[in-house]
Amino acid sequence: MSSQFKNQMREVMSLAWRLFRVTGEAFADCLRKAWANFKLAAAMRTGIVKFYYQKVNGEVRQAFGTLSDKYINHEAKGSQRAKNDLLFTYWDTEKQAFRSFKRFNIQTV
Repeated sequence: MSSQFKNQMREVMSLAWRLFRVTGEAFADCLRKAWANFKLAAAMRTGIVKFYYQKVNGEVRQAFGTLSDKYINHEAKGSQRAKNDLLFTYWDTEKQAFRSFKRFNIQTV
């Protein structure tokens, strides 16, 4: 097996176990959500992606986002914050700002 494949699997399984420990949901659901997050991040690195996630208040939001530098119009400022691994941060192309959602709340890509 290639080391790239092993690293990708390690990333997915690590996220699935974190989601399992935090949410207490079935591991199969956590693994499904981890794969959805992995695929979303991979697609966002190449362009703009339409996806859905559930907001904290229960409402489902449609979003268009990217992680590609050629679409991001942002200049870093302020101090660096500690990264929260349970949040997915992306550049919202409609609002032209960074947004985030809880990784377990992803609906469809």
